[in-house]
Amino acid sequence: MKLLPLALTTATLATGLVATSASAADLSVSVELPRINSASYHRPYVAIWIERQDQTAVRTLAVWYQQTRNNEGDGKDWLKDIRTWWRKGGRAMTMPADGISGATRAPGRQTVTMPGARLSGLPAGQYNIVVEAARELGGRESVRVPFRWGAANTGSARGATELGAVSVTVTR
Repeated sequence: MKLLPLALTTATLATGLVATSASAADLSVSVELPRINSASYHRPYVAIWIERQDQTAVRTLAVWYQQTRNNEGDGKDWLKDIRTWWRKGGRAMTMPADGISGATRAPGRQTVTMPGARLSGLPAGQYNIVVEAARELGGRESVRVPFRWGAANTGSARGATELGAVSVTVTR
């Protein structure tokens, strides 16, 4: 498993923007995958990651894709269709990635919970959760939800086609 680089500059440290770690907090992301009526419906490929306010990727939390080979090939071949995630670091990851990758999910509400211990190196501050979905013979959509790491808070946003409600909860 390759992790996305987390770079701290001395200028950031000197300004006090990164003061503490929020290792006691847990992060939960709830994603609604809408039921789409289509003759050739395929479950979406989904990536969920954390990014800084300047939209640089910090860490991938989940990637859901077809994990078995069929007559159309290996599902890894289509990960590049999750374009934003792919360009921001997905192409550098080796799949399957332990604790990150999983099978595509059925329509409905899906939840990813990340214990604080797995995010212990994440400095306190303002971030975005990004959820991107891409579907074969369908569309592609991404949703950004701002949240603060280091204090209990919630955030939410809503997609228009490939994603429904997306919510983020940080608990202490």
